[in-house]
Amino acid sequence: MAERIAKFIARSGACSRRKAEELILQQRVTVNGETITSPAFNVEGTEKICIDGEKIAEKEETRVWLYHKPVGLVTTHKDEKDRPTVFDNLPVVMPRVISVGRLDLNSEGLLILTNNGELARKLELPENGWIRRYKVKVHGIISRDKFAEIAKGTSIDGVRYAPTKIDVETTKGSNSWVVVSISEGKNREVRKLMKYAGLDVARLIRLSYGPFQLGSLKRGEVKEVPMKILKEQLGSTFEL
Repeated sequence: MAERIAKFIARSGACSRRKAEELILQQRVTVNGETITSPAFNVEGTEKICIDGEKIAEKEETRVWLYHKPVGLVTTHKDEKDRPTVFDNLPVVMPRVISVGRLDLNSEGLLILTNNGELARKLELPENGWIRRYKVKVHGIISRDKFAEIAKGTSIDGVRYAPTKIDVETTKGSNSWVVVSISEGKNREVRKLMKYAGLDVARLIRLSYGPFQLGSLKRGEVKEVPMKILKEQLGSTFEL
């Protein structure tokens, strides 16, 4: 069955669909020796597809891992500041993987990894309705009015943020632990919402992403999700 070449490249695990489209437009992709210039080009999967002259791997069975990202790693394959990355710190036996969304340098917790770039793209989409839950240590005076405003959805610096649930777990003096539940995952969303509420973030831990949980994973530990559970969690909504 034919499919768009950018999607096929992403499903091979070579890179994300967006990156594949960029490479095609840069005329760095060939099919059976011919340079491709459109991401809409269809392939059957039997062709010789190369990026910068190197043949991409055969399309693999989709696999997903849960990773407990520690503070101090950036979620990128290559960092312009030469900082340590998530992918440099994964077990050497793992194949090339792509992250589902990102966690910034100073954030920790659950990061989903997969060898299927197309699946990664789909799992990031807000329309899935998946909730991302974060446990956040904040410093400052809790404003119930601000939390109520954020719960209804608010705009910050011209960016609209969807309704966000914030539950206060504990408070001691000016330090509190809160659990923040978001559905979109915009860039540094939790930190920006906390700043809007007049709070400084001291620690940010992602507890869950949709049906996937951090659970008892230790910092730096990675665990593959068995295919049986993967199919149960993703159902027929996502192509595996």
